[in-house]
Amino acid sequence: MVLEVESLQTQIQRIVQSKSFRTSEVQRNLLIYLADKSIAGTADNLKEYVVGLDVFGKPASYDPRQESTVRMHVGRLRQKLAEYYRSEGADDPVVVDLPKGGFKVTFEPRAAAPELAPAEPVVVPKPHYHLEISLAAALLIAVLCAGYFGVRLWRVERSSSQTAAQAPRWTPELQQLWEPILTPNRPLLICMSTPASGMTGLGTANGAFLLGQFLGERKKDIQLTPTEQLSMPEIAMGNVVFLGSASGSRQVRATVPEDRQLILSADGIRNLNPRPGEPALLADRAPADPQDTAESYALVSHFPGLNGNGELLYFSGNKVPAVMGAVQAFTDPAFARTLVAKMKAPNGSLPRFYQVVVKVRSMDDMPIDIAYVFHRDLTGDVSR
Repeated sequence: MVLEVESLQTQIQRIVQSKSFRTSEVQRNLLIYLADKSIAGTADNLKEYVVGLDVFGKPASYDPRQESTVRMHVGRLRQKLAEYYRSEGADDPVVVDLPKGGFKVTFEPRAAAPELAPAEPVVVPKPHYHLEISLAAALLIAVLCAGYFGVRLWRVERSSSQTAAQAPRWTPELQQLWEPILTPNRPLLICMSTPASGMTGLGTANGAFLLGQFLGERKKDIQLTPTEQLSMPEIAMGNVVFLGSASGSRQVRATVPEDRQLILSADGIRNLNPRPGEPALLADRAPADPQDTAESYALVSHFPGLNGNGELLYFSGNKVPAVMGAVQAFTDPAFARTLVAKMKAPNGSLPRFYQVVVKVRSMDDMPIDIAYVFHRDLTGDVSR
């Protein structure tokens, strides 16, 4: 059975949008890249070095003999595909695999249930019942046609449901988080910090790209700007989403309230008023081994705008995955549901203004796990 390219691409989209792959951006990107190469017929010529450059952004000096990043993630992708087909993908019509020894993704139609062996033919005298034979043949043709059109209808329904699943999901929890930022009477500015460290700049660029995709269908007047080009009148007239550190911009620093409870420092997040059981410092942790995971913290702060007008939302962190992970957390329906459950008051409303600490585990600057730590309700506390 020859599978159509459209069905292969549909299956890849089904996998990357599954729960198994939802929190693993690096595995999603790797699968999409290898699948595209395999469908195009060029995967047989792929080299580890090229995958490192194209998927993981390695420099030209990258040496696969000295660094096992690609091999490690390919092995994990192989495991995640197996896990997916043991659970969510158990009934999928196409089985995707990544055989060992290369980078070529294979696509196989799911094996149909075994058919019963046909009964041994019975030798009978030359039939004289032409009418019965004609009726039986007509019945067989009708059954085959019904089966054919039933399969066609099933494929159309699955294709429609898959298209709907690919559309951005706007859940009630996401609406609660983002509705204040998306007010129709104020423009929205997404502002990226551009510090001397290109690493944090990369994180803010990736975060801005994800936000643009997420908010583009819900807000038409979105502007993207670096911090050094942002003016105070623009901040005063619009709602602003900042990505990165406020330390590199005088304009951004001027928008941060003095009486906030959590601040980003060079080594992590400072908890200025720890509650029982809370640490005074949530420190970023570099991996002890290059193949181990790193831990970093992101601080998401929602403040009132200048002179109490508008909304300011900050996604700040010292590391690339911290900023990326915070943006992913606030655009993911499952995480938004958890976050709203943690933050909401007994009447179901969210704090008007708040700060949230998010912990991000990562590998090779890619978030692999994002977790809520704690939050502060700033409603009525912040002032300028």
